[in-house]
This record gives sequence, structure tokens and C-alpha cells, in this order.
Amino acid sequence: MTHMSLQERDKKHLWHPLTQHKLHPETIAITKAKGCVLTDENGNNYIDAIASWYTCMYGHCNDYITSRVSTQMQQLDQVVFSGFTHEPAIKLSEALIKILPNNQNKIFFSDNGSTSVDVGIKMALQYHFNNGEKHNTLIAFEDGFHGDTFGAMSVSGLSVYNGPFEDYFLDVKRIPTPNGENHEAILKALQDIIANNKVAGFVYEPLVQGASAMKMHDASGLNSILQFCKENNVITVADEVMTGFGKTGKHFASFYMETKPDIMCLSKALTGGLLPMALTTCSQDIYDVFYSDDISKGLFHGHTYSANPLACTAALASIELLRSEDIQNNINAITASHQVFGNHIKNHPKVKSIRQMGIIFALDLNVEMQRYGNLRDKLFKFFMENGVFLRPLGNTIYIQAPYVITKEQLQKVYQVIEDALEIL
Repeated sequence: MTHMSLQERDKKHLWHPLTQHKLHPETIAITKAKGCVLTDENGNNYIDAIASWYTCMYGHCNDYITSRVSTQMQQLDQVVFSGFTHEPAIKLSEALIKILPNNQNKIFFSDNGSTSVDVGIKMALQYHFNNGEKHNTLIAFEDGFHGDTFGAMSVSGLSVYNGPFEDYFLDVKRIPTPNGENHEAILKALQDIIANNKVAGFVYEPLVQGASAMKMHDASGLNSILQFCKENNVITVADEVMTGFGKTGKHFASFYMETKPDIMCLSKALTGGLLPMALTTCSQDIYDVFYSDDISKGLFHGHTYSANPLACTAALASIELLRSEDIQNNINAITASHQVFGNHIKNHPKVKSIRQMGIIFALDLNVEMQRYGNLRDKLFKFFMENGVFLRPLGNTIYIQAPYVITKEQLQKVYQVIEDALEIL
């Protein structure tokens, strides 16, 4: 019997996310990962410059995290979180409350970013319902992305993903992102929406829209929107699935605004990429509306693996790393390094514009490209052939590397991006 590669065996039964398999039948089989480096079945190494969708921020197979989880799995692996509790969840809640905005006080567990947003939406809708009012409209930004479950899809604005399902969505009204010049127009639009609809909540990615090619918006404008929502009893739901845990230069992007969200959605870097888990946090005011002698006013949402003790342990270790002097110094160093690279590359004739927030760096190419077109595929292939894993979003190339990336690795990422401009 001839030996089949992992790549060949994969094709028999596996269906991959965000993939049209007829056009893209090939996958790359990764056999190990350590630090910032992925290794495939042929022994090729790739610098993971997007931290595997912004999850492995402390590097792959981080010894500090894996050793803690290894110890935990000898004692308690999984237990139902309805009616039971356990120390990893309790310790994680205590550590999280110390770094979250100070109005956040309650923590609800789920499995991934999409479900954390769905829970946030349900909290906002039921908040009004429990108060005896039916508010069925949500507000969201244009071009936002919040995940692939139905609630999260409803508030997302990228129809490239959502086309077949739009007839089944929740009622959502969209507003532009603030750019420093359109504040008054946005507030007027908000006023009209609130006057003509029963608005439950505003769901937003604070300051950086990840799937919208790292589109960035204005903090003071967002603060005005949040303040307006607060004054009009519109529950604010910050989707910090991508921006959370240090990527913007603060622990959470919400710290850049004076007005804090009522509800926050967290996942991705929460567990350092080791295990899937998500959180929806909220203020005491939100929680109190669910706290009742009436059982039907409870939040009847639950996941089998809610507060999995191993995932909680990974998250606790990750938060300890985030707060360490080493990681904070690394975040500052990467931020400074991106600024230097940005100044170097911004005047290149093939570069239309650059933008940066913390360790998130993006450049737009001066080229028309489809989000998943041939030119994008050519760029991706070039990056991989040169040992760097980057996933261009249309004509946007972005970097969101692990905090533990070395200077040499980061310089290689920059160099390969610069070299790629020559093949366009």
C-alpha cells in the first residue's frame, strides 16, 4: 500500500471553513507548532504572522500555559457548569475582573466568539423583555463582522459570508463607522433609528473591524455613539473577540473610550489559543434585570463545555502572561517596530495607505483585488513559499503576530511583504 500524505488523506472526508473546495482543493498539513513557527509535513517552517486567527498571542504550545493545563487535567477535566462550580472558573473570574473595565461584574461562559456575541444579543433583547417591553431592533456598524451563528451573522455586514441567510436575520439597522468628520451625521442617523424602532442594543467592534480588513475608526466618535446609546436605554455590546487582551496596546480596546460598554464579548486570545472558550461579561445593572423570583426571567442559554476547567486554566495562565512585564515590553516593542516599518513602506508606489493600532498593522495595496480572488491567492502562495503565514483580505495585507515574535522573525515578515510588492 502506497503511503498517502496527510494532504491527500484530508481530501477524503474533511470540509474546511471559508473554502470553495472545487477552486481550492489543496490544504497544507501542519504537524507541529512552537513559539511563532508552524511546521508542515514536509518539514517546511512558516512564521505565524497572524497568530492563527489572533489566538496564539503568547506563542504556540507555550510552556507556561501547557504545563498548567497538564496539571489541571490530572485533577478535573470537565464538569457540568449548571448547578456546579469549580476553582479554575472562580480564579479566572477574579483575575478577569481586575483587568476588565470597572463596570463589568458578571461573567457568562460559552464556546467561541460567535456564541459570545449571540449571548450578548440575547442579554440585550431579554433585558428589555424582562422589563416588560419588546425591543426587537439592533444597531450595528456597516462592514462589521461578529461571527457565523445566526445572531452574530445578523449584526454582521459582510454579505460575502451571509448572502444565503439574510432573509432569516434579526432586524438590524446599520450606521457608518466614525471617521472624525461624520459624528453629527451618525448621531442624527441614530436619533432617527431610535425614534422609529424599538431598539434593544448596539453591537460593535471597538476601534478595529477585523474581518473588514482591519478597518479602523475614531475613538471620540465611538464614545459619542456609546454615550448617546446610554442616554437612550440602548444596551451597548462590545465585540472584543479580536481586539481583546492587549492587541490594541491596552488590555481592551474599550479602555480608549470614556463610556464603557454594558456587555463585552471575549474569545480568541482568551485561552492563548490552546483551547476553545468564550465569555460574555456584563455590568451588575444588566444582571440585576435577570435576577428574579420568576424563573422565566433567567438567561436560559447553556453550552455543554461552558467553563471547561482546562480552558479556564489556560485562560488564567494567559492573563498572567498578559500582565507580565515581559509581554507588556514585547507589545510596546512590536508597536514601535510596526511604526518604523510603516514609515518605511507608506510611500511605496504599490501601497495605497497604512494604518496601525498597537500590534495590529495593515496596509492597503494600490491594486484592485477580489477578497478571495486569483491575485490574493498569488500573494498568499508567495508568502508561504517564503516562510511566512499571512492571509491577505482582498487588497489588504495585515500583521497580527504573537507577542513573543523575535526581532529577526518580525524583520523577515516585513521583508517578505516588501518583496511581495514586486510581484504585483
